[in-house]
This record gives sequence, structure tokens and C-alpha cells, in this order.
Amino acid sequence: MKWTQLRRMAISLPVAIFAACLMIGISEYGNKQTSQSLSNLAHAYDTRTALSTLTKEMLDAETGLRGYLLTSDENYLKPYNEAIQNISSTLQRIRQLIETTPQGMEFFIPMSHSISRKTAEMDLSLRLFREGNADALKFVMFTDMGNTDMSNIRELARKLDTLTAERAGRYQQDINSSLIMGRIGVATVTLFGLFAFYLYLRQNNMVDRLHKREQALLSEERSRLENLVRERTATLTELANHLQQVREDERGHLARELHDELGALLTAAKLDVARLKSRIDMGNPEIADRIKHMTETLNSGIALKRRIVEDLRPSSLANLGLSTSLEILTSEFAQRSGIEVEAIFEAVELPEATELTIYRLVQESLTNIGKYAKASQIQVTVHRYPTYVAVQIKDNGEGFDLASIRPNSHGLAGMRHRVEAAGGRLTINSALGAGTTVSAIIPTGATPAEAITAI
Repeated sequence: MKWTQLRRMAISLPVAIFAACLMIGISEYGNKQTSQSLSNLAHAYDTRTALSTLTKEMLDAETGLRGYLLTSDENYLKPYNEAIQNISSTLQRIRQLIETTPQGMEFFIPMSHSISRKTAEMDLSLRLFREGNADALKFVMFTDMGNTDMSNIRELARKLDTLTAERAGRYQQDINSSLIMGRIGVATVTLFGLFAFYLYLRQNNMVDRLHKREQALLSEERSRLENLVRERTATLTELANHLQQVREDERGHLARELHDELGALLTAAKLDVARLKSRIDMGNPEIADRIKHMTETLNSGIALKRRIVEDLRPSSLANLGLSTSLEILTSEFAQRSGIEVEAIFEAVELPEATELTIYRLVQESLTNIGKYAKASQIQVTVHRYPTYVAVQIKDNGEGFDLASIRPNSHGLAGMRHRVEAAGGRLTINSALGAGTTVSAIIPTGATPAEAITAI
């Protein structure tokens, strides 16, 4: 009996030692590879975050400067000055993050040059405005250099972000590979361990308990990661909703400023023209033509101001209600585009945010149809049900393949996010040559879960 035990030990002990050494080696190798990949992944995410911050700072600077030039309100210079101060440090941070990547530097260098030109152009505009040099300011503002530089900045930042995202994907694949290797190694070592324990102790029950313990740990880790993903998703959704609300607030503020300030200026100019018309000799054909042309120009400016204000924040939505606002929107679209629009709107009473969501959905859909669909007929309907409102925009245009929608189709993604933020659901049905139908289901007053159950 003792000889048998010694023989089993002579076989199982080397196997156990080999299994232990193999486990240590695989664990150390996997830990090293995973740590390196995680470090690289964090580096990539830091780069993307810095790029997002840089884009936001450029937008803050441009928006703040435009607000100041339109209103002369010093409060608009606060975000502009803060953004200008932070742009250099953000650029330096991006350079430090990508200086080891030659391909990234190919995008970074022209992007930094475009940023320098854009900031210099904004600084020149601000200086000319403060000096009261209106002619030079108009020349600077109506050149296309600033817009070209801003477009280059967005495009290069997007390319750099795409390059960084690809690198992050590769690092993620490395992590997955390390985890797979670790799992394979653990499985191999487990087999060796089971074999050694079978030969030496035959303690299958102990092996089962160890296996169950590992499963419990994996399940616990999986639950923790799922909770973390849910928390991050909720945070990002809340941030997106906040940014959307901020955008609408800014559009509303800009609309009010244009309506009050620019409207007052145009009205005063029109009154001055009317006063001049009553005091000068209108029998002179040249003077009469000049006065007529001036009046028509002011009327066109007032109409343009009204259209811009309505696009920024439809006043009819607050004053006349959703149905009337949609009737005005579809009627004006039909007049501009020459497309036949059939509108069927049932009277609904909804919160202001929900009404704005439906209005923007219809507005964006009509804009897309006018740009891409080549349609001759459009049907827009709004129907009210006990717990939800159904909105549908249907056209007989060329349609498109849903599978070919690019991930960067922000228009469709923006519509979907608006509807889902209101607790609703958006569906898009389209096929080549068969037109497109955009449908949305939005709850009226019930919770989103109740509305979807009722649907």
C-alpha cells in the first residue's frame, strides 16, 4: 500500500509542480499583457477625451464671439476668453498623447495650424469690433476663411478621433486575446491539477467546490461590470439630454435677441424710409426707384429675420399650439420646395418639451426629404390616442437601404435620441425606389413603460 502511494506521488507531484509553474507563468504573462493593453486603452481614451474637449472649446469660443458681436454683451466674452485660454493647453496635451504616433501627427499638425488661424481670425474680429472698424469687420466676417478653418478643424479632429478609436479597438482586441489565453491557460492548468489530484488524493469534491467558487466569482464580476455599464449609459444619456436642452435654450435666447435687437433696427430703418418718402420728391424716377429698392430690401431683411427666428425657436409653438405650428411649417415647406404636402393633425395637449420634440422631428424629416428624397408627395400626420401620440412622415421619394446607413448619420441619430429622451420610440422604414416612412410613438402623460404597454 505504501509503495502504491509512493508511486502515485512520484507521478502526481511532478504533474502538480508543472501545473503550478505553468499557472504562474501564464498568470504573469497574461497580467503583463493585459496591464499594457489597459494602459494603452486608457491612453487612447484620454486622447479622444482631449479631442472632444478641444472641439468643445473651439465651439465655445466661436459661439461666445458671435454672441458678443451680435449683442455687445460682455457676458458672452467669458466663455470665449476661457476657451481661448484653454485651447493651447489642450493642444499641448493632445501633442503629448500622440507624439509617438506618426500618423496621428500628420493630422495634428494641420489641425493645430487651422486652430491658430481660426483663433487669430476671431481675435482680429474682436479687435476690429472694439475699434469700431465696421468695414474691416464685415470683410473679415464675410470671408470664408474662418468657416474653412473650422471645417478643417472638425474634419481633422474627426479623423484623429477615428484613428484613436481604431487603436483603442486594437487594444481592446489585445485585452480580449489575453483574456482568452488566460482562460485557455486556466483550463489547461485545471486539467493538470485535476489529473494530479485524481492520482494523489482522488478528491473530486474539492475540485468541484473550487470550480463553483470560480464560477461565483465570475458571476459576481459579470454583475459588477453590467451595473457599471448601466450606470455609464445612464450618465451619458443624461449628459446628451442636458446638451440637447442647452442647445435649445441657446437657440431660444439667440432667437429672442434677433427678434428684439435686429427687429428693432430693421423696423426703425423702415420707418426712416417711410419718413424720407413723405419728405422728398417722388416724381424723380431715379429717387423713386431707389426708395422702392430700399423698401423691398428692408422687407426682405425683415422676412429673413423672421424665418431665421422661426427656425431657431418657433414662436408659433408657444403662441398657437402644436397643430397650428405644424400647419405653418408644412405649408411654408410646400411653398419653398414645390412638393405637395398632405397634412392631417389632430388637436393634442402635450408638455412644451414634447411639443418641441414633435416639431423638431417633423422639421428634420422635411429637411431630409427636401435634400435627398426627390419626392413629389409627402404625408404628415399626427394622431392622438389615450396614452400616446403617433407621428408619421411619409414620402414617395427614392428611399434608401437601411443597412447602408453610416454610423455618423447624426441627423437620424439625433431624431432617435430626441424621441427616446421623451420616452417614445422611433422607427424608420425605407427601401430603394419605395419611399421612406418615419414613425414615432410618444407618450402623452403616462410613463414610457405604460405607453409602450398600451401600444
